[in-house]
Amino acid sequence: MTTFSSDITDAILRHMNGDHTDDNLLIARAFVDPSAEGSVMTGLDGDGGQWDVTVAGVTSPATVVWPAGPITERAEVRREIVALYDGACAVLGVEPRPHS
Repeated sequence: MTTFSSDITDAILRHMNGDHTDDNLLIARAFVDPSAEGSVMTGLDGDGGQWDVTVAGVTSPATVVWPAGPITERAEVRREIVALYDGACAVLGVEPRPHS
């Protein structure tokens, strides 16, 4: 399993939890529990992303594997998170926003 440096991980978590809170919730609802009411990304590694997902007031850790399989490069993280977002939108019937 590939791990990323704390600098990389911290930057990604700051970005996801600061700029993409709605995306975190969509990912949790699509791949963890449709009734999720909250989701915070807490980590990532080469196999997937980790979130703390809140359902009915109880927060539990959850891992969602990367859609394309294990990754080893920092540049692959964005691609996989975007794929999770797009997949979550498809599962939930939500129109995805364009990616820049």
